[in-house]
Amino acid sequence: MKQLKLAVIALFTLVTVSNVSAQDENNPWAIGFGVNIVDFYGGNNFSDQMKDWLGNKDWNFLPSISRITAEKYLDKGFSLQFAGSLNKITHELTEGDVDALYYSLGVNVKYDLNKLVGETGWFDPFVYLGGNYVSFNSNSEGMLNLGFGFNTWFNDSFGLSFQTGTNKGFSDEVRSHYQSSLGVVIKFGGKDSDGDGIYDKYDQCPEVAGLKEFNGCPDSDGDGIKDSDDACPQVAGLASMNGCPDTDGDGIADKDDMCPNEKGTKANKGCPDTDGDGLVDKDDKCPTVAGPVANGGCPWPDTDGDGVLDKDDKCPKEVGPASNGGCPEVISKDAEDSLGEFAKAILFNTGKSSFKPGVTEKLDAIVDVMNKYPNAKFTIEGHTDSTGSANVNARLSKSRAMAVRDYLVKKGVDTTRLEAQGFGEGQPIASNDTAEGREQNRRVVVKVTNK
Repeated sequence: MKQLKLAVIALFTLVTVSNVSAQDENNPWAIGFGVNIVDFYGGNNFSDQMKDWLGNKDWNFLPSISRITAEKYLDKGFSLQFAGSLNKITHELTEGDVDALYYSLGVNVKYDLNKLVGETGWFDPFVYLGGNYVSFNSNSEGMLNLGFGFNTWFNDSFGLSFQTGTNKGFSDEVRSHYQSSLGVVIKFGGKDSDGDGIYDKYDQCPEVAGLKEFNGCPDSDGDGIKDSDDACPQVAGLASMNGCPDTDGDGIADKDDMCPNEKGTKANKGCPDTDGDGLVDKDDKCPTVAGPVANGGCPWPDTDGDGVLDKDDKCPKEVGPASNGGCPEVISKDAEDSLGEFAKAILFNTGKSSFKPGVTEKLDAIVDVMNKYPNAKFTIEGHTDSTGSANVNARLSKSRAMAVRDYLVKKGVDTTRLEAQGFGEGQPIASNDTAEGREQNRRVVVKVTNK
């Protein structure tokens, strides 16, 4: 008996260090096998009865499986227990005062105290109340059964159970007594379709094995984001990317990144545009130099360096201003205007083709302009007013134009660049009815003919 008491103490110690769990709601059925101890007590006060129970001189114990239980969880911590016990009584009140078989059949309602104090997971204390039909020494009686106990679990279905209580009689057929039991208990009946250790009723993904921290749902890529919330469930990624990887760290998930290994911008779908010309590097023929998309991201060339891009340059290999389409100017607009102003100062003696004093200075200025633009060709026009006959005026205008031409040639202007024409009175620019108008009509005009 002393060994049994030591076993009970060892069991209690084991309970305090176990660290496994089970839930009655998950495994609603349980069966148990073990041994039981019967101790008849004398005296009427509780103190004497407890001393009698704690002492082992009156313990009755059958060293074999002598107690079987079946249990069904009901709800909210309550369960229904059916129990059958067998024992051999050799001590009723004193040692050796009897030698008889003892058996009992009972039904108890148990209540899990964890519902009051909070779940421990591995330790389930309980109280119970019920009735036993007890037969002993040819006597039998229905007895009130109440007590307490605890289960400790090694896994979700297997554990040890200890309970003790009193069987209180209401007649003298069977003396009131304590009955204690110690044994193994096995729970079953829980459904775990996917075998992930999480019961279906708590498993948000009951058909697919998953993890406890995700309520039974899987995290296939192991990135800490369950598959149902993971935009890339087969590839480990970042929470900020909804579970998708961002290899280049540009804030754009690889699945949406056209250049997953190079940092880029969202506007360019994750691709870089080093020169900022609006064309991503992979499509840019000149990725480090800004250029228009129309030229593949490269700057338009300016072969002749005249500031006019080849695409707009009508003479890409000859220097020329933009005003002339990039082609060399035969003569500038300013120079041409200067010729016009100088020509207005060419005055002749009346009825003659000889110059008035001071005219040659203007002619020399014209020579300078013409020499500056050696590719330009010119027409020198002579015009008169309507005084006199038309034939005379025609000859006079021609001779005056020739006089200007001859002077320019004399000063070094190539004769092939000059042509003299006389238009007489045929192209007036003012009225010939006034002296002022006639003065305007008597003129020399220098025109560029090959611009």
